Amino acid sequence: MEQKIKEYLEASHRYGDARLMLCSSGNLSWRVDEGKALVSGTGSWVPTLRKEQVALLDIATGESLNGVKPSMESTFHLGVLRERKDVNVVLHFQSEYATAIACMQEPPTDFNVTAEVPVHVGCEIPIVPYYRPGSPQLAEGVVSAMKSHNSILLAKHGQVVCGRDFDDVFQRATFFEMACRILVETGCKANTLTQEEVQQLVRDFNLSPFFN
Repeated sequence: MEQKIKEYLEASHRYGDARLMLCSSGNLSWRVDEGKALVSGTGSWVPTLRKEQVALLDIATGESLNGVKPSMESTFHLGVLRERKDVNVVLHFQSEYATAIACMQEPPTDFNVTAEVPVHVGCEIPIVPYYRPGSPQLAEGVVSAMKSHNSILLAKHGQVVCGRDFDDVFQRATFFEMACRILVETGCKANTLTQEEVQQLVRDFNLSPFFN
């Protein structure tokens, strides 16, 4: 487990260095075996996370196996890991441009500004309505949306992405933020891909149902 925690901390700091989250915003989970996950501790700063701030949780029950209290958002992290056996990493982040879109009164519905978005982020990005952070309603909304999507927006809150490993999630979050920056800087008037162009990518890259 020591090596797993070391890898987890390296990923946490990498996400922080990329400014996907600031200070105590955001949280990260990683399935380390069939029934356990590492989750950032409550109130911790993921960009500078320390070993003693990492909780080892039972995925089925949410029980802390090492005495560290997990993030209040651990409920939706574990829920996604239970529902999505293909997923090992879940990242909740608040990057600048994606969060700006999450806070818009009328956010865009089409994020497909470049081919990287449908290929790596998702053809559609659902928006979960605002619920209090840490609430059962938010956890339910996140888990429900992520049953069929790899990337979602949380209204007036932030974003969640999931994937098979740390690189998969880093790429997804980075392209998510790139798409949102393009949308913001073009006044949400970007010339996005047509449905035909998106479907061509779906066919060419044999994208999974979680990208549709």
